[in-house]
Amino acid sequence: MDFGVVLQTNPPASRTVHLAKLAEQYGFSTAWTFDSHLLWQEPYVIYSKILAETHRIKVGPFVTNPATRDWTVTASIFATLNEMYGNRTICGIGRGDSAVRVTNGKPVSMSELRESIHVIRELANSRSVEYKGSQLQFPWSKGSELEVWVAAYGPMALKLTGEVGDGFILQLADVDIAAWMIKTVRDAAEAAGRDPMSIKFCVAAPMYIGDDWSHMRDQSRWFGGMVGNHVADIVAKYGMHGTVPDALTDYIRGREGYDYNSHGKADNDHVDFVPDEIVERFCILGSADQHIQKLKQLADLGVDQFAGYLQHDNKEETLRVYGETVIPAMSEHITAKA
Repeated sequence: MDFGVVLQTNPPASRTVHLAKLAEQYGFSTAWTFDSHLLWQEPYVIYSKILAETHRIKVGPFVTNPATRDWTVTASIFATLNEMYGNRTICGIGRGDSAVRVTNGKPVSMSELRESIHVIRELANSRSVEYKGSQLQFPWSKGSELEVWVAAYGPMALKLTGEVGDGFILQLADVDIAAWMIKTVRDAAEAAGRDPMSIKFCVAAPMYIGDDWSHMRDQSRWFGGMVGNHVADIVAKYGMHGTVPDALTDYIRGREGYDYNSHGKADNDHVDFVPDEIVERFCILGSADQHIQKLKQLADLGVDQFAGYLQHDNKEETLRVYGETVIPAMSEHITAKA
């Protein structure tokens, strides 16, 4: 298992760069960022600065979408960064949430998502692709490499991920739900004739090192609200007791809308419907030993990367403890199982 960190590109940009550099120093492999150009600063500009001031860490959106930018523009950004700094980019993608909803847009269809993954991946891997009736290729791109990891919750998105994704992004750290979703993606991959084990699995959730459980829960409750947006879409399509686990859908009964101006913020004031139990199940909180215990369970399910959100008031300390204690312990655990 390797480790990523998920940052918001709040000003000043130098703060985002600092946290990415710190993450690299503590052994994290990937610096992900939110990608909502109205809510936060433009991440792709900041990626260039991060890559210029680091040595090995990869960067990428968590997650982008096919609606905000032309797909060829997205691919060009990755191919350009790869030419400048080596192949140190990765693309997380979904149907679209905050970046499109804040402008009263809607998530794209599954077919659009599928096609965009193909176009972005081919172009950003220096290959030719058909797009809008034309055969396109970047004449200046040689040897660029990009994996596209798909964020998904619902049955159709999970099936698509298994069929075409290089990786699967699950934005919650509930062990039981993760087990169900990983199996669903692997089954879809096998049905499509792919090697189920070739897909990389990333679980993402707030990580907070501390001992004040009330404070840690309050700092992380926003995450249940964010996940609730996607769950609400699933419930609208499949009902409360559809094809996804009840543990994922039951808690949103008290949800009364969502303000994207507070999206991903610890002081989000409209997530009271998220109970303490869900915060603890969806996030990784507590001492280093408590983090390690849950991460071992996820690793044993086949999770390849844990990406920790740092939208709270204990960023540097959490990174330090991960670098000095959690990541080394998990390396030993993985080595022992090999």
